[in-house]
Amino acid sequence: MRKNIKKLTLKDVAERLDVSTATISNAFNRPDQLSASLRENILSECEKMGYFGPNAAARSLRTGRTGIVGIVLSDDLSYSLTDPVANQFLKGMAEVFEANEYNMLLLSSDEVEQDAQSRMQSSMVDGFIVYGHKPQQCNNAPWLMPNKNIITVDSFIPSTTSVNVDNHHGAYVIARHALEHNPESVAILGLSLLDTDRVCRIRDDELFDRAASISIQRLHGYFDALKESGLSVSSEHIWNIPVNSHKLAYQAAREALGMAERPQLLLCMSDAIAIAAVQAALQMGLRVPEDLQVVGFDGISESENFHPSITTMHQQTVEKGRVAAEVFLGLKEAKDVVLDTELVIRESCPSLI
Repeated sequence: MRKNIKKLTLKDVAERLDVSTATISNAFNRPDQLSASLRENILSECEKMGYFGPNAAARSLRTGRTGIVGIVLSDDLSYSLTDPVANQFLKGMAEVFEANEYNMLLLSSDEVEQDAQSRMQSSMVDGFIVYGHKPQQCNNAPWLMPNKNIITVDSFIPSTTSVNVDNHHGAYVIARHALEHNPESVAILGLSLLDTDRVCRIRDDELFDRAASISIQRLHGYFDALKESGLSVSSEHIWNIPVNSHKLAYQAAREALGMAERPQLLLCMSDAIAIAAVQAALQMGLRVPEDLQVVGFDGISESENFHPSITTMHQQTVEKGRVAAEVFLGLKEAKDVVLDTELVIRESCPSLI
């Protein structure tokens, strides 16, 4: 883990020279925006302070660091940039890295292999933040190199510092709330429970390792709540949805709600899945929550604006990004962080009180 070394930021330099940050940036990157004398004066003063500008190459020569962090995303980039949870996580990181003059290099773990390109990418960055790492992805990946600063988020990789939420407890709490309605039949719409790209029901011997998957932790949180209520869910009532997409979630919900023993409660591992499930139920002529209760997980804004609004377990997604960036930069202690979740009760599964 790289030690936290206090370095001058663009803002620090601007304050010392009593000019705007834009003026300092222009002196290094857009000289045509300043008079020659002003630019020469700024560069001279910056050199005296030991500030060599926001240029990554200059900073690399001076410090041995590139000022670039590799953000390894478990899904492809087009999905990650549109997924509301991943998008909020990236936003939180960007706030911290921009303030500290770091750049983010976005990488998809599906595309990164141990070849010349990945070795080049590894040499370009000071380390990696690995988001949503799945157990089957790239066991020999370049972000697992021992000489790199590695932070894992929403995942667990041995010998790395991690930032997570308590997925087991969050799933347990929301399931306990939903079970107060005393449903006779329950189905679970899971997310990435199996190593497959198909929407399907699960088999116990196919499940990922619990310690390596946040989805399996949520699943066991549901199981514990069900057991306390004297209920159980067979594998025939648990669906695997490979990615957090509306189309696949809608398909799984239609299959679940088309069973002879139709569930009265759907435990959904994301808000996106819950929204698709409610839409499927309404299309099939069911009333929510009168005929069917639905709960989600994440707390995305769409869950509140949708009607009926989704009861969910809110996680601090933006804060998760901020914390991961701060730990990477040494602004926070390099130890595992577990953020709290909060039950948000709305129309899809209201309180009985």
